[in-house]
Amino acid sequence: MDVSPEASSLAQGLRLVRLVTDREKQGRQLLGVSQLAAELDMEQSRVSRLAQELCDLGLLERLERGPFRAGPRFFSLAASLNVGWVHDSRAELEELVSSLGLRSRLSVRESVRVLLLRSSTNNSVLGGFAKPGMVTPVWCTGSGRALLWDHSRNELEALLKDVNFIGVGGPAAAHSHAEVDALMERDRPQSFVLAAEEFEHGVWELAVPVRDYSGGIIAALSVLGTRSDVERAAPELAPLLHSAAHRLGSASGTAGSASGP
Repeated sequence: MDVSPEASSLAQGLRLVRLVTDREKQGRQLLGVSQLAAELDMEQSRVSRLAQELCDLGLLERLERGPFRAGPRFFSLAASLNVGWVHDSRAELEELVSSLGLRSRLSVRESVRVLLLRSSTNNSVLGGFAKPGMVTPVWCTGSGRALLWDHSRNELEALLKDVNFIGVGGPAAAHSHAEVDALMERDRPQSFVLAAEEFEHGVWELAVPVRDYSGGIIAALSVLGTRSDVERAAPELAPLLHSAAHRLGSASGTAGSASGP
């Protein structure tokens, strides 16, 4: 699969966050734009733009044009990795593998991006680049659209108004908020998202929301495979996914969403 400009930006942003947070954890001197650019072997203007976007998301912060440090959103996402239901998801993902033979994933949303929290041990069978911490677009992945399940058309438009859809995703990716809404309307009657080659060529993803006790969406649970694996079997696969999502949601215990605005 060709790497889109969006995916490249996400990868570079993750490198930047990792460098900043690793230095902070190690008690080393924090860095400004020029020093970060030198460490990452990237253009200073590029680092400056990425760092500003990460600050806007709250993943990094910078006080009075000083060095960068981890922002409040980074800590809230890190905290989500330690709660009981996320820990329990490991067993649920492996049970799905045992039952279905498909790759399985647990993801959360951060604004227009999806963060992969957990993946099954067979995830390297296809798409081995996908590891916990991977970030993908919310509008052209099954897990992303499951995280948008409760969004109205107006809410989708507001969320995606500044998104650059061009060149992102697979052959069936949406290219506007209206197309995303149309896909959501298509999928809602069947109670699950079926994303056919929306992000990767040859990959079908079936996804459902994970809800806490109050009904709020806190994550998405999905399975991935080829067309023959997923498309015809979707009506039989979905109840198993819903059952696992219900158990995880029940284990979350308290209200609170792991997804961004």
